Amino acid sequence: MSNAPSTRNHQVMLRRVRRMVLFVVSIVLVAAVWEIYKAVGPEAGGKIFGWKLLPRANDNAMPHVWEMLSRYTRPELRGSDRRIWSVVLAGAWFSFRLALVGFALGTTLGLGLAVLMSRFKIAERGILPYLVVSQTVPLIALAPLVVSWGGKLHVFGWEWPRWLSAAVLGGFLAFFPVAVGTLRGLQSAASASVELMDSYAASWTQTLFKLRFPAAVPFIVPSLKLAASSSVIGVVVAEISTGLKGGIGRLIIEYAREATSDPAKVFTAVFGAALLGLAMSGFVTIADLYMMRNRPKEATA
Repeated sequence: MSNAPSTRNHQVMLRRVRRMVLFVVSIVLVAAVWEIYKAVGPEAGGKIFGWKLLPRANDNAMPHVWEMLSRYTRPELRGSDRRIWSVVLAGAWFSFRLALVGFALGTTLGLGLAVLMSRFKIAERGILPYLVVSQTVPLIALAPLVVSWGGKLHVFGWEWPRWLSAAVLGGFLAFFPVAVGTLRGLQSAASASVELMDSYAASWTQTLFKLRFPAAVPFIVPSLKLAASSSVIGVVVAEISTGLKGGIGRLIIEYAREATSDPAKVFTAVFGAALLGLAMSGFVTIADLYMMRNRPKEATA
């Protein structure tokens, strides 16, 4: 019995190491597939059943992996002392802060809508279809409208900053998975447990926080991870479509202008955006491990 906690901790550590190893292996496999296709693929692209589906394998479209990675150590501009890695890191940090704000806004809105829909069935029937429809709106078309609020919208003497528009667009993509996942989780509480709470004359609020929210945790955590990645997508798309300075999206625009002369440089910003999404998802994972460290583990046979 005394060895049970240490054995469980050992198993958890093994699972984490296994996931890390699988992640590294998957990255290596993607790089290997990239290089193999570059070696055997058509330089001008190709067609499959009349559809042009095969991408070009020339150096402008597909630089070598080592060329893209080595570009981080070179100067951003000729004669400049700033290295690419420092510029990309600064842009990713700027976008990361916007994504955090968007994630917080989207999570707050999503949780609020989920609680409202779980409380009133008429609210669920009236709101849920519109939540689904909202995700069909092209973000690239919505971005200029929201960004136009910057410097023009004033609320009680407070001026709407331009960066907040990008964060709002990140929250626009983040709130949907949180709302749907939390609603599903709140409705997953066992009916026998709900009846037991009713027999104790527990209020709806007490049932919500003592029963429904704990039961919803397995549904909320995956939705938060998806929301974190979605907030990054919203922020980067907003930066690209509006040209907001300082973020990784603006770097993608600027480096894309040099795609003909320096194609590897474009991928440095693209990789930065990908790592930003992984960082946001990791942020949620770390927060989950911290908050749920004392949660009892399910017994395994």
